[in-house]
Amino acid sequence: MTIHVEGLVAIAVFYLLILFVGIWAAWKNKHSGEAEGTDRSETIMVGGRDIGLFVGGFTMTATWVGGGYINGTAEYVYLPDYGLAWAQAPFGYALSLVVGGLFFAKPMRSRGYVTMLDPFQQLYGKRMGGLLFIPALMGEIFWSAAILSALGATLSVIVDINIKMSVVISALIAIFYTLVGGLYSVAYTDVVQLFCIFVGLWISVPFALSNAAVSDITVTAVKTVYQSPWRGSVKKEDTWIWIDNFCLLMLGGIPWQVYFQRVLSASSATYAQVLSFLAAFGCLVMAVPSVLIGAIGASTDWNQTSYGGLSPKDKEEADMILPIVLQHLCPPFVSFFGLGAVSAAVMSSADSSILSASSMFARNIYQLAFRQSASDREIVWVMRITIFVFGGLATLMALVTGTVYGLWYLSSDLVYVIIFPQLLSVLFVKGTNTYGSVAAYLFGLVLRIGGGEPYLQLPPFIYYPGWTTEQRKHHITGEMEEIVIQKFPFKTVSMLASFVGNFVFSYLAKYLFESGKISHKYDFLDAVVSSRSGEIMDKTTLVTRGNNIGLSELAPVKPRLSVTLAAAFTRRDTLPEETVEEEEEESSPDFSHNEK
Repeated sequence: MTIHVEGLVAIAVFYLLILFVGIWAAWKNKHSGEAEGTDRSETIMVGGRDIGLFVGGFTMTATWVGGGYINGTAEYVYLPDYGLAWAQAPFGYALSLVVGGLFFAKPMRSRGYVTMLDPFQQLYGKRMGGLLFIPALMGEIFWSAAILSALGATLSVIVDINIKMSVVISALIAIFYTLVGGLYSVAYTDVVQLFCIFVGLWISVPFALSNAAVSDITVTAVKTVYQSPWRGSVKKEDTWIWIDNFCLLMLGGIPWQVYFQRVLSASSATYAQVLSFLAAFGCLVMAVPSVLIGAIGASTDWNQTSYGGLSPKDKEEADMILPIVLQHLCPPFVSFFGLGAVSAAVMSSADSSILSASSMFARNIYQLAFRQSASDREIVWVMRITIFVFGGLATLMALVTGTVYGLWYLSSDLVYVIIFPQLLSVLFVKGTNTYGSVAAYLFGLVLRIGGGEPYLQLPPFIYYPGWTTEQRKHHITGEMEEIVIQKFPFKTVSMLASFVGNFVFSYLAKYLFESGKISHKYDFLDAVVSSRSGEIMDKTTLVTRGNNIGLSELAPVKPRLSVTLAAAFTRRDTLPEETVEEEEEESSPDFSHNEK
């Protein structure tokens, strides 16, 4: 086993840098929010809502730009059957941030929520909030596990050290500074993370381009030299798959706590929008070196390199094309700098997902569902424990399972088909209730699971129009197997069915109960005829005092309005009558659209 001392030194320097920045951020902001009376737990979750434009722009960009983003973009550009045409992440996530900024950031931040699940629990109740927590948690944990798994593969290219040990050390560092500083540490390390990626990759690109084994990438983009052109193309029969995947990235990239964690930490609702737009631009800029490295990999005669006779795709190492290019086409000092920076950035990517999962559990499950009387100190300790537990779970999955990417694919699909239509409904559709939410949940779950997941060897039980079969080699066993390929855009159709189902079943339940066709005593979810006073949290529970931005920030600009308890609810009948009467005089007529 060969130990590359330079590589170890480079990794150690970058890891120590990120650890130092994480601890420094925690120390610098340890008293943040105390003057305003903000709870310590909320400061950990949303950083005291005082994240500025500079740090906010970097941390919002880092929502998606991390190890998986740069490695995955380079891989798809390199793969002969895909190419740049199928590298959808840069434009998909950039548009996701634009759409999020235009339609979701301002209402979420203006209403002063602390997590993404708050509006669901406010409208649909704590039980439905718990159900929606499941796909959200799965997405965050599997994303962290996928990141750590990719980190192990990257480190194996840099230095021949024990991959498991390197993954554990990386996870412990990320968990440690997240435990200490919460969102502040995550945000400040994101600045270092993006700087490392940008500098590390851009230093490496000129050296790789000038390597004697690399052909002109402008030629290989359109002509076959060592493999098919890296520009890629979309076959007519794959058009709907391409559209389905693009919609998944663009719309499915919105309902994630890692995104709203940044939105809700912004110093104002307008800032939250601006940060989303800046991050969209950042996503595109940060993808450029990855695209170039993927193109370089597709333009290289690997026989002339230290890598060996077979190309990475023939050795089934296409997923590691970025570290391979840096390792074998750049001088040692450049490759170690680039790979060390990328490895540190990958490690830093896991922290926000772990914090997101623990924030949702501590607030929406532990506090709002089970322990409404829990003290702030108690919530802080629950967060610390769950950060360690969820971080350990993600690390364990990265080490022992070979299907972590398949689990991530499936869970991200579930976020798209289940949570996104529910988020649309809870923010923009009047009159939906818990019955519609449950129906929508089931529709999305069954229709998506029914389509199968080849990566997990999960066979479909719903065969959508245009399905076909292919022979593929299994990524773990290496054996050839026949899998079903769904050519139909069933993920987007599942999402739309879930959205329509929520609307239809909500109004159906409302009609049946209010017309007397079904007795009121069967309203077991307390969603239509009951007040649900014990089920739904009121504004004072969901939004901490002093952190709520007036709804006057919502366009169009109108005279400043006070935010009252009654106006905070979508359904006024969930309030006691006395409260509604007391608030009636103070409420503005402009809020009448919120009345039932």
